[in-house]
Amino acid sequence: MIRQQEILAANILIVDDMPANVMLLEQLLREIGYQQITSTIDPHSVTALYDTNHYDLILLDLIMPGMDGFQVMEALSINAGDDYLPVLVLSAEPAHKLQALSAGAKDFLSKPFDQIEIKTRIHNMLEVRLLYRQLELNNCKLKTMALHDGLTGLPNRLLLMDRLALAIAHAR
Repeated sequence: MIRQQEILAANILIVDDMPANVMLLEQLLREIGYQQITSTIDPHSVTALYDTNHYDLILLDLIMPGMDGFQVMEALSINAGDDYLPVLVLSAEPAHKLQALSAGAKDFLSKPFDQIEIKTRIHNMLEVRLLYRQLELNNCKLKTMALHDGLTGLPNRLLLMDRLALAIAHAR
C-alpha cells in the first residue's frame, strides 16, 4: 500500500497560461503538504520538463495560446514513452471533457473547481500512479526471479531455452 508520505513527496507539474491559476494551484497543493511542485506558463516547455523530471502528475489547462492542452498531451505521449501518462485536465470548457479523456487525460475537472474535489482527485491519481510504478518494479523483480537462480543469481534453464529459441530464429 502507498503511504501518505509517498503521495505528498510526489512530483507535480502545473501547466496553465494564467499566472493567477498557477499561484492558486500551488498554494492549494502546498497547504495540503505536497513538497515537489513545478509550474510553467509555457506549454512548449512541458515535454522537456517531463523528460527531465518524470512527473507523477501533470495538472494541465486545455486552452492556452500557441499550443493547447491537446497538443501538449500528444507531444507527451510521443516523447514520454511512458505507459501511464498521469494528466489531470483542468478547463473552463466542460464540453471538451470527452475529447480530453480520449486524447490521453486520465481525469478531467471543470473550472472553477471545488477545492475538496480537486484535492481528492489529485490524491487518487497520485495513489494510482505510485501503485502503477510499484507494479512495474514488482514485475521486473518477478521476471528476474523467473529467469535466474535464486541462490546464485546465474541464468537458469528457462532463460537458456529462451535465448536458444531466439538464436535459432535469428539463424533462420
